[in-house]
Amino acid sequence: MTLPKRSYMKVTGLALACSSLLFSCAPKEVPQVNLIPKPAHIEVTGGYFKVDSNLIFGNDQSGTIRYVVDESFNGGNPEGYALNVTKKGIELRAASKFGLFYGEQTLRQLYTSKGIPCVSIQDNPRFPYRGLHLDVSRHFFPKEEVMKLLNVMSYYKLNTLHMHLTDAGGWRIQMDKYPKLTTDVAFRTESDWQKWWDGKDRKYLPEGTPGAYGGYFTKEDIREIVDYATARHINIIPEIEFPGHSDEVFVAYPELSCAGKPYTTGDFCIGNEKSFTFMEDVLSEVIELFPSEYIHIGGDEAGKGAWKTCPKCQGLMRRNGMKDVDELQSYMIHRAEEFLISKGRKLIGWDEILEGGLAPEATVMSWRGEEGGIKSARMGHDVVMTPGGYMYFDFYQADPKTQPYAIGGYTPIKRAYSYNPVPVDSLTAEESKHILGVQANTWTEYIKDEKHLEYMMFPRALAVAEIGWTPQEDRSWEDFKPRMNANIPVLQRMGINTFTLSDEIETTMEVDTLRREIKVMLDAEKYPAEIRYTTDGSIPAASSRVYNGPIVVKDSADIKAAIFRDGQLQGTPTEKKVDYHRGINKPIHYNSKLYSGYMAGGMNALLDGYRGGLTYLDGRWQGYLNDLDCVVDMGEVTDIHKVSSRFMQLIGPGVYQPGEVELLTSEDGESYISQGVIPTTISNTDKDLSFQEYTFNGDWKARYIRIKAKEANKGFIFTDEIVIW
Repeated sequence: MTLPKRSYMKVTGLALACSSLLFSCAPKEVPQVNLIPKPAHIEVTGGYFKVDSNLIFGNDQSGTIRYVVDESFNGGNPEGYALNVTKKGIELRAASKFGLFYGEQTLRQLYTSKGIPCVSIQDNPRFPYRGLHLDVSRHFFPKEEVMKLLNVMSYYKLNTLHMHLTDAGGWRIQMDKYPKLTTDVAFRTESDWQKWWDGKDRKYLPEGTPGAYGGYFTKEDIREIVDYATARHINIIPEIEFPGHSDEVFVAYPELSCAGKPYTTGDFCIGNEKSFTFMEDVLSEVIELFPSEYIHIGGDEAGKGAWKTCPKCQGLMRRNGMKDVDELQSYMIHRAEEFLISKGRKLIGWDEILEGGLAPEATVMSWRGEEGGIKSARMGHDVVMTPGGYMYFDFYQADPKTQPYAIGGYTPIKRAYSYNPVPVDSLTAEESKHILGVQANTWTEYIKDEKHLEYMMFPRALAVAEIGWTPQEDRSWEDFKPRMNANIPVLQRMGINTFTLSDEIETTMEVDTLRREIKVMLDAEKYPAEIRYTTDGSIPAASSRVYNGPIVVKDSADIKAAIFRDGQLQGTPTEKKVDYHRGINKPIHYNSKLYSGYMAGGMNALLDGYRGGLTYLDGRWQGYLNDLDCVVDMGEVTDIHKVSSRFMQLIGPGVYQPGEVELLTSEDGESYISQGVIPTTISNTDKDLSFQEYTFNGDWKARYIRIKAKEANKGFIFTDEIVIW
């Protein structure tokens, strides 16, 4: 509807399940308000509005419920609003229809069986971009599921859905000029991603083939989705992959690849002008369907190998004075941007579009950590932050042993919620203005149905909603936790197959080298939660100690903790071994090379007292692409009785156990004696997350302790701490 500059509207669309209700203030009672995202400012004044069935809505200033559009309100911020619920009625004021819409979502969340709490809210989003990403290529999700997702997004004030429409898994959008993209490569031989991707039968099938797996959106489907999103003030950003991740394109149109044959590469031939004709034709059809200011062109993980030997690509490099193949990628991105600008649109791409030179007006989506985003913001380019360590929702959200199989990683909702999209120590205040907002990505290699998709997205998407909306200084995990728990049944009433939060206990540590002790803190996602624990490795019981504050460990402890409800243990106890051991802060020398991307706490990470958690991305696991060979200097010859080190395996991302671990000791640092070799007991084909502790017991006199772990597979080995007693 079109709203005049200052108007008082008849509120027939207010989704409060009370469109014919009169409210009056009840006796004062201060209610619990579980709004997500938390408003910028809220005052709960006490009491509820009670229901009377005789409301006659008016459109004048004396109406009981008033929507007010005032373009000067709040400096004209289009998404901000003010909501006042008083004894005299409800007034919702905003500068635009967007602000009114978000105020209405707040009213929807406030409504209870008792009525609506009396509140005063002044609210603005922190960021203009608050997004979720959905990969529909690896597995296709129909328009009905997309619309269901849009409903929930609007309820929590998320305003951008990034749809990953093309990739090797299949092309998912009808193209009139290139019909084979859907008739030939929108379906494949296998629904199981790992079997298809790694198997011998990695083929696409023509549409209509019996047993073919896949699907695509017709243009009419896209129009319906876009209209549905627009009505909920959600922008849909389409992604069409260039120049990599395009294996399917070259099965349908092999002449666009360097080899000119299907099933040989995933990269467009940059030296072939037909590639650019294809790009512009496809983008033209996409632009007709999506009104989004931004069009995503991918730009990530191009292999680039074929370009090095392709005569056409090499010829283009010579003609343009290019020094390396990165500049070929940049050439395509620049041309894509020029074309989009000519159509009145903006280019956005993954942070690899920085390689070879960033297009002049491009916006960068930073996924490989924050470095690409920081670099782009310093260059004056806008950025959307979506780092994998916090914002990848295809990662596990609880102990992998309790969860459906995932690609790897570990991002519980607390970790996701902890993310701040503005790296304040790396950007000036002016540079920080280029951070448009935050997005969480759900890649679907191992997510093939709607229930699993919802399980992985929710409730973590609620953390994204609050990160994107609420001022950083007003956010805290302890404040968010009860509101998050209260919204689980809300999601379920919406028909969302949400993860219902973990019964596991989170353990965090604080090593104090002055006091020579370690403090252990326990926390739970569920609220309220009675946590009981032991320190001797025994299973907690209803009579075990209740956690009320940090547990102080001055030597060793085997802590086991669990939630109890009505005297009954919930789930499986969480175990954390803690050692303030003799090796803490001792010098360490590496004879092997550490991988720069996984340094953990630095060169002394293996002797800092901190144990790693369930993911190699938590900053506590040190990684190597070869053997580990390191020497600890105890400072003097001393009695050693026990040395242990722990390694992780998760073969999805290429993390393996070492083949064996050897302990050697020396008194002089020159002559070493082997004290034993322990082989791994975990198969290199075991795909589940697993850990093995390699423990050596004995009585040795030594100053130097050497650990050698032999790499047995082409991948990473990760260890978190060398414990010495």
